[in-house]
Amino acid sequence: MNADGDQRTAPDARRPTPDPARPVPRVIGFIGYSNTGKTTLIEKLIPVFTARGLRVSAIKHAHHGFDMDRPGKDSYRYREAGAGQVLIATERRWALLTETPHRAATLEELLAQLEPCDLVIVEGFKSEGRIPRIEVRRNTNAEPPLFPNDPNVIAVAADHPVDTALPVLDLNDAAKIAAFIVQRLQLP
Repeated sequence: MNADGDQRTAPDARRPTPDPARPVPRVIGFIGYSNTGKTTLIEKLIPVFTARGLRVSAIKHAHHGFDMDRPGKDSYRYREAGAGQVLIATERRWALLTETPHRAATLEELLAQLEPCDLVIVEGFKSEGRIPRIEVRRNTNAEPPLFPNDPNVIAVAADHPVDTALPVLDLNDAAKIAAFIVQRLQLP
């Protein structure tokens, strides 16, 4: 506490800690190499789940620098001046930008930021967390599959046959992939 009675905290002290009393949403992850269609698949799955009456949230891991703010804008100027968090609001949506200069937020910390929902779809975070994952593959993938080294992969969504004991789902059939997820996660 400083002389004015304000309690100052280090930037990482703002990170949420999971609340044990809060219901834990069901989470499904999608992993794969770039340009395999993960985002397109998720974009097709969300309306299938919402049509079932499920409340869906999504988290995407960006490997490259990401900034939704632009130099010269007020919110950018606040961050440049040293604000650890900046909340931008309009009549239809709001976004909270949080600086994390000391370490990246973990998947668990990010999940704790979401409003209660029925399902969280996570794209990326392939080496973090113990969430069930579906690997997305295309026949143009030259890279080796991820599933042999990730015990959290529960299925492969592909546009070609894949040699595995895991379920192989047709990448182009969002309804069947959604049905698999509903059954596997025991969603309503």
